[in-house]
Amino acid sequence: MSIAERLHQLGLALPPPRAPAFAYVPVVVEGGLAWVSGQLPWAGETLRATGKVGGAVDQATAQACARDCILNGLAVLAAAIGPLDRIRRIVKVVGFVASAPGFTAQPAVIDAASTLLVEIFGERGRHARSAVGVAELPRDVPVEIEFVAAIDAARDGTNGGGTT
Repeated sequence: MSIAERLHQLGLALPPPRAPAFAYVPVVVEGGLAWVSGQLPWAGETLRATGKVGGAVDQATAQACARDCILNGLAVLAAAIGPLDRIRRIVKVVGFVASAPGFTAQPAVIDAASTLLVEIFGERGRHARSAVGVAELPRDVPVEIEFVAAIDAARDGTNGGGTT
């Protein structure tokens, strides 16, 4: 089953890839790895939530934000490399959780992203991970996620290397 078919089976669709708001690229492909820049929890043209987890944002909403971040990341990755079937493995996920004082369940928030990757990619979606609590994130979002994927060489004759 292709990744596109798997997404459909899960009732998921990738959003349109968002252009960066500042001076960076959304994905860099180098040496068989694709480095996906930090993604925010955009749900269409709006952010799913703003505020601190354990404060204005509950854990379930933060987990939904983590899933949004992954879908947004996969969208920019697909724009950079083509079909997501080129992904051999998700190598590393780094999740940042804007945390209210005393909130310590960052791993549970980011686990929603990890679980989604396994739902989509199966064993290829299992990865190393960090879940980090922070004081503030851009645009006051509760969650930001970046990740690294190992990819196969492009099927269109290019080598898949370089900067995208």
